[in-house]
Amino acid sequence: MTTLTRQALNRATLARQWLLERQPASALEAIERLTGMQSQAALSPYTGLWTRLVNFQPDELVKLMYDRSTVRLPLMRGTIHLVSAIDAQGIYPLLREVHSRGLASNQNVRPLQAILEPLARAGHRLLSASPLSSTELGEALAAEFPEFTPAALSRAVRDLVPGVQVPPRGIWGQGGQPTTTTLATWLGSDGTPYTIDALVLRYLAAFGPATALDMQQWSGLTHLTEVFTRLRPTLRTYRLEGSTRDLYDLESITLPDPDTPAPIRFLPDFDNLYLSHTDRTRVLPEKHRRHVFTNNGIIKPTLLVDGTTTATWKPTLTKSTAHLTITPLTPIPKRHHNAIETEAHHLLTFLAPQVDHREIQILQER
Repeated sequence: MTTLTRQALNRATLARQWLLERQPASALEAIERLTGMQSQAALSPYTGLWTRLVNFQPDELVKLMYDRSTVRLPLMRGTIHLVSAIDAQGIYPLLREVHSRGLASNQNVRPLQAILEPLARAGHRLLSASPLSSTELGEALAAEFPEFTPAALSRAVRDLVPGVQVPPRGIWGQGGQPTTTTLATWLGSDGTPYTIDALVLRYLAAFGPATALDMQQWSGLTHLTEVFTRLRPTLRTYRLEGSTRDLYDLESITLPDPDTPAPIRFLPDFDNLYLSHTDRTRVLPEKHRRHVFTNNGIIKPTLLVDGTTTATWKPTLTKSTAHLTITPLTPIPKRHHNAIETEAHHLLTFLAPQVDHREIQILQER
């Protein structure tokens, strides 16, 4: 069994995430390669694609959302993800247990246990008829189940019925209140569910080398150790230095040289790079975690320097100026400043192409 250094695991992860070199792929190819992109912050995938692809422009993703090639829906971990239409139909059935656990653990909806079946039918009927906001759905359900609060009814249906947030939510330059219809209504069919084996291979292709517990962290599923054990003869196995756990990967993938240079990369808030492993230290030093993961559940936009989370960043955009503030989490060597400022200017050009005046500010480290 091959032992991996932490540097080797870092470079392997970055290569898998298309963060060592921008790829000349389409947005749809990237979204499927990554097995979806966290979209809790509705516009985060745009920056996530920009930092991974050659010449990505927002209109490409906008078109995919309007022609229904991609959709936004609660998926991995029960959180909103942007995925291809085919992946939405294939993955959602495997994650029903995740949604069921979310429903069972929510104290506000526990009083609804006796009506879950008729509630699911009513929610499906209402959302199939027309996209509804959470408030509109709750009010319509309360007319049929008057003994319960609209908010509890609407929240329960979120886990009972596969629902898609429809445009203009998630559309670059527009935004809008989330409105939901059913997955089958939006795409015209239920599609073909994936097998759990297929999903394991997709996860490893995007996030490997990794453990079964890592995939559980990414997906919200449980009891995956037995699946990985069954698939072990078909997988490549590594051992991380200083660890006793096996890391699994696809036989077909060759890891990059651990000394491969890692370029400056700006990642959006909630990027799945931080949400898909139990041990995030492959890219995020533990001492910096509290500055990236906030107490109110926000995961800040980050800057990777030499493959490691080194700073957070925040844009301030006006009609005349685009300003980017970079807050280091550790001292950034001066030799990296020119590359950071160059990439930062490219980022601001992407975020605000109509603005001529751009400013980059690198603050003192914390």
